[in-house]
Amino acid sequence: MTTPVLIVLIGFLIFFGHYLAQLFERTKIPDVVGLLLVGLLLGPVSHLIDATAFGQGGRVFSNLVLVFILFESGLEVRFEQLRSALRGTLGLTTLNFLITVLVVAVVGQLLAGLDLLSSLILGSILGGTSSAIVTTLARKVHILPQTSTTLVMESALSDVFTLAIPIALISFHTGASFNVATLFSQIISSLLVAVLVGTGGGYLWSVLLNRVPTLLKTRFSTPAFVFILYGLVELLQFSGPIAVLFFSITLGNVALLRPPRLARLLPTQRPVELTATEKDFFSEIVFLLRIFFFVYVGISIVLDNWYLIALGAGLTVVLFLARIPVVLATADRQAPSLTWLS
Repeated sequence: MTTPVLIVLIGFLIFFGHYLAQLFERTKIPDVVGLLLVGLLLGPVSHLIDATAFGQGGRVFSNLVLVFILFESGLEVRFEQLRSALRGTLGLTTLNFLITVLVVAVVGQLLAGLDLLSSLILGSILGGTSSAIVTTLARKVHILPQTSTTLVMESALSDVFTLAIPIALISFHTGASFNVATLFSQIISSLLVAVLVGTGGGYLWSVLLNRVPTLLKTRFSTPAFVFILYGLVELLQFSGPIAVLFFSITLGNVALLRPPRLARLLPTQRPVELTATEKDFFSEIVFLLRIFFFVYVGISIVLDNWYLIALGAGLTVVLFLARIPVVLATADRQAPSLTWLS
């Protein structure tokens, strides 16, 4: 594909993304579906674009999109929503992960010919929900703020499970020892460190915005700080997505986080929140990144084994049905969104 054609295609995708967003308002069909179909047509169907041509850039782009999406979503989360959703989120994330691992392990052995350990590894990889997809849909559909917060938090927390546990199982598969206590300590430390770094980073950045007024005039200074925070946390082998999420939650609620002792030490330094203009700016960036991200996901899909594709589709349906009792078992029974299921 020549450069002029590629540039025309990029412009077309942006217009098509806006059209799908408007279509969602009328039909409630997620724009993600349309973007994935476009990616399928460009990649595995017509072979106009090869996903391998992106190389390492594709992975970097995926992480970039995840950072922006989690950052924008966290800005809208209020502390009272977080408190009410946190308990249910922990139960939902853990139970959904365990059920997913068990279901995939059984299907993997019976229908895919995998051994037990390989099935458990596959189940632990598939045991979470995608932050990019869940966060996008949670912001578009009409659900309660607490429900939206629970889904966003679950998608971020599940990244810890789907990273630490598969690595431990793969190490065991290659002959290393498996220590349950070490695994749980890694998961807990990853969560705690990420939360502390994200919260502290959010408050620190709000103070820096006050002390260095020129930062307020550069709209990309906050994303740059978020990238640094995410990269450092990941380098330390903790959860970068959790750190970014709590950074943005802190920044969105920073007016409530001025401790009295710190106020006496820094009487002139008041935390600064992002303006509505800055939030709109980040929203537009996320919109553009989402378009190209889901098209890239569609391009990256491999269609070379129809049996495995059909098995994956069937497994998706089974996991969706299994999630219903998981939600009923972990969510607040008084939640308005669940009363009709009771």
